[in-house]
Amino acid sequence: MTSVTAADYAWIRSSPVFRHAMDTGYTLTAVRGVAPEEVLRIMGAEPRGTCAGLEELIEEQDELLDPMDYWNESFLAGAFTVPGAGGDWTLVMQFDSGTGMQPRFLEALSVGGCAVVHSSNGGKPMDFFHWYADGECRTGFESPWFREGSSPDELNPLLLEVGFELTRDEDGTGVHVDAKAAVLALAERLTGVRVTEELLRDAEYRLGLVPEEPAEEWTTVVVDITDARGERFHREFAREDVEAAMERARAQTEAPMVIPGTLFPPPAP
Repeated sequence: MTSVTAADYAWIRSSPVFRHAMDTGYTLTAVRGVAPEEVLRIMGAEPRGTCAGLEELIEEQDELLDPMDYWNESFLAGAFTVPGAGGDWTLVMQFDSGTGMQPRFLEALSVGGCAVVHSSNGGKPMDFFHWYADGECRTGFESPWFREGSSPDELNPLLLEVGFELTRDEDGTGVHVDAKAAVLALAERLTGVRVTEELLRDAEYRLGLVPEEPAEEWTTVVVDITDARGERFHREFAREDVEAAMERARAQTEAPMVIPGTLFPPPAP
């Protein structure tokens, strides 16, 4: 196991590659012992050939998206093989606005092995880390002092070693750590894969188009609002009531406008 810490990933703050990832939203996943083609298949990706380098991956992603289609959440995933702890690992880079690798993919990819993933949703303060082993999430967090998973405290020694504090610094007197750099260091501790700008920039990526997730069926909508006076409105509406209200609103919008009376006064005799 390496002794890497957050300081070893200080380069991300001056990296054009990583700046683009943080600005647009990214997910970087490491999977042990599963070939890139199989990773993309499990993700349900449509094969799209290969590309040479991250710049070409970004160009392919930009060409894929209609700039006016704000609701299209499909994206290209680029995968390649690197050596790491215990054998070969597949790294998967996605510029997906922080959609992240779906839990069901990580569960399948980590059966009998391991998967480590971190992401950012693009300019907003939401950054996640998850470690999967043997088909389950062992440890996950947005902030390291609020951990989840089947063994949320298992990585505590590593968290401390890479630079994290495990309790909230209420008064701001603790040692400041670059959380994103610490997450990359933690990922390297678990995978043995050193991520560098050159590695991401120069790799040959096998591409797959990952379709957007189908919308979940819904049966009710809950409105829960508390106003400035502290008064709460809480009500649950059935789907058929919501759809009926939408249909009435649509009919009213499309109905012809009727203006009673005369628009202009009659001419004087």
